[in-house]
Amino acid sequence: MNIHIGLRVHKIMTLPGYSHNPQAENEPLDWEAIYWEQMPRIFNFFRYRLGDEELCKDLTSTTFTKAWRARHQYRHDLGAFEAWLFTIARNVANDYLRRSQRRKEVSLDAIRSVAGDNSVEGEAQKRREFERLHALLKTLPAREQEIVALKYGAGMTNRAISSAIGLSESNIGTILHRVVHKLRSHWDGEDNAG
Repeated sequence: MNIHIGLRVHKIMTLPGYSHNPQAENEPLDWEAIYWEQMPRIFNFFRYRLGDEELCKDLTSTTFTKAWRARHQYRHDLGAFEAWLFTIARNVANDYLRRSQRRKEVSLDAIRSVAGDNSVEGEAQKRREFERLHALLKTLPAREQEIVALKYGAGMTNRAISSAIGLSESNIGTILHRVVHKLRSHWDGEDNAG
């Protein structure tokens, strides 16, 4: 999965017109290291927001392509590179959602972890739980879905999320606390009802 995205981005970054000369651009960023460090996080952000693995690969590639093209616009004095990159990813996701003109209902089985029970029954249980979680996540407002995707999909800190979306760090923490409490309450309520 990661290799396929890497090859797509590598192809784009090595096309004529994309020559990268850090000395000429006075750019201290190691793009290859950044790519390999941030690509799984960007991909997981898209998986939490959209679910469809092939679409997520495309949008991850689009994000890094846009970042590469806009690399001269990144300003160290305005914030962390991670926040800048995730702002691009958020815009790519929002553009996709706007173009599709509907929220996609997709299962989250693409997010299931490698560790754990690999039996058929265990995998079926994981799939049911992820479908249930996905349904609960889709009941949240878009902003809360995005914050959950950044926190749990991309593994960002509250400070990094704050920087990326323009809310205070304490506001992010409060929103996450309320969302997790709401999701747990609905999850437990469904367990007790069933």
